[in-house]
This record gives sequence, C-alpha cells and structure tokens, in this order.
Amino acid sequence: MADAVTYLIIDGENIDSTLGQQILERRPNSEERPRWERLRQFAEDQWGQPVTALFFLNASSGVLPTPFIRALQSMGYRPVPLSGAPHQKVVDIGIQRTLDAIGRRSGDVLLASHDGDFLPHITRLLGDDRRVGVIGFPEFFNGGFAGLVDSGLTLFDLEFDAGCFTSVLPRVRIIELDAFDPEAFL
Repeated sequence: MADAVTYLIIDGENIDSTLGQQILERRPNSEERPRWERLRQFAEDQWGQPVTALFFLNASSGVLPTPFIRALQSMGYRPVPLSGAPHQKVVDIGIQRTLDAIGRRSGDVLLASHDGDFLPHITRLLGDDRRVGVIGFPEFFNGGFAGLVDSGLTLFDLEFDAGCFTSVLPRVRIIELDAFDPEAFL
C-alpha cells in the first residue's frame, strides 16, 4: 500500500505519571525518561512504514514547555499542546478525537498509554485490516487491553520491546519462563 502509515499517538502525561508514580515512586530524572526518538524508530521498524508521530501535552496552564517542544520536533514528532477547563481531561479528549479521526482513514495505530479511557476507541479500530498496538509498561495497562488481544490488539513493552531507556528500570513484572535470563538478576 503506497500510502501506508503508522500513527504513533503519545499520551505523555500518562507515560510520565506511570513511570514516576508506579515504577520509580518519585519524579523521573531526565536520564530516566523514555528516549522518544527510539520509540518513533521502533514504530517505523515494527510495521515497516512511515510514521506520523503525535505527542499530546496538557497546556492548560497557558505555558508551553518550549525546550521540550523543540526537542520533540527535532525527533520528528508533532506536538499537540491542548488546553481546556480544569475539569476536562484535555489530553485524553484530544487523543480520543484523534483515534476516532484515524478510524475514518487508513493507517495503523500505535498508542503509548495505559489508560482505559481509550478502550472504546481502540476497540473500534480493530478488525478493519488495520494493525493496532498499545505500548507502555504492560503490568500497568488497563486490564481491558488484554481482553482485546484475541481481537488483534498487540501489546508492546516500552522498555523491553522498544528499548526506550538507557538503563534498566526497577520493575517487578511477570516474566515468561522462555524469556527469563538469570544473568539480569545476578
């Protein structure tokens, strides 16, 4: 397909929050954050086609994190800074609208988030000869994502599948016996 594309949708707040609160139990240092260029490359390599990478940010404070925006742009991301009322989950609403818009066109989808708010939108994308994946830390995915695997959803690990970190994170997760490497624990 000549116009094949992978839409890489990043829920930056969700990934950062999960990393900080669930894994590190503190605010991540810059060297502990995902290497977003690696994720973009993973998305391109995974399905062998160009990537349209969108990084959603909450800009309701009225302040743009300009250095971060420029860094994202230099890595081929298109930042999507959204603002709204205090009661609105602006990033979630923006991603939901984007997933719905993608459903009206062709293209594969890779969503970086753990959030169950996207389950109905991901469900609607499945089954249309479209590859759909969710990437993050699988031990923290909303349980509904696992229920969509039989319908075609692929789950990816941000650390182990995409290699987005420069050091090993202090995660406790279930390891398939065939993938167990005791050297990692010694």
